[in-house]
Amino acid sequence: MLLEIAVTSPSGVAIAANEGADRVELTTALELGGLTPSQGLMEAGMEAAGGSVEVHPLIRCRPGDFLYSADELSLMEREIRALLGQGASGVVVGALTTDGEVDREALLRLSTAAREVRDDAELTLHRAIDQVQDAERALDTVIDLGFTRVLSSGQHATVAAGLQQLGKMRRHGQDRIQIMAGGGLSLEDIPAVRAAGLDAVHLSAKKVISTAQGDSVSLGAADGADPTAYLVTDAAVVRAARQAIDS
Repeated sequence: MLLEIAVTSPSGVAIAANEGADRVELTTALELGGLTPSQGLMEAGMEAAGGSVEVHPLIRCRPGDFLYSADELSLMEREIRALLGQGASGVVVGALTTDGEVDREALLRLSTAAREVRDDAELTLHRAIDQVQDAERALDTVIDLGFTRVLSSGQHATVAAGLQQLGKMRRHGQDRIQIMAGGGLSLEDIPAVRAAGLDAVHLSAKKVISTAQGDSVSLGAADGADPTAYLVTDAAVVRAARQAIDS
């Protein structure tokens, strides 16, 4: 079973590589569910990876739902071409229709853009699959489009709650597509995920850094959150995840 870590910085890439991750999902704004990394971040991330860990950028042009306009899809096609051109092993994408299905036409556009840059680009469907009406039908669609894997919490808030559904998805997909467990995943869940025969686990392994001293002036956060706080990759969590997979 492989280990993927969601990271938001070159140092996060380096930590994941040094602590035994097989792959990183490179993103920004984890607090918003993740957004497309910049070309500068991609360049620095590839340098930090040093060829020892695969880099797969998330392609998501805005927060919110997965119902995309033609202009948004065009933007994400550009992002795919740019980031794959910088050396990414694959991309992480997702799009839905208003009736709760994966958007086949949108995913065809995005997958075509990827394969135009490199025909061996790996394609991951992100947790948009957790919002579809029929996960097995969604799997059939993305298998037909040539996707490599799906990231899912089994259509529940956490992997632990969705483990039975993840097992059903694994059996339905058989050897046609990889199933990667992620979303509310704890280290304690990893043995059960491995026992279920899933292909990989995905976690952000994040910790919060704050430099607040006394009362800090708000810089626009409507919820009164700490304006100095940000997320970094926790080496200890990555190391523990690797150990849990290997034990």
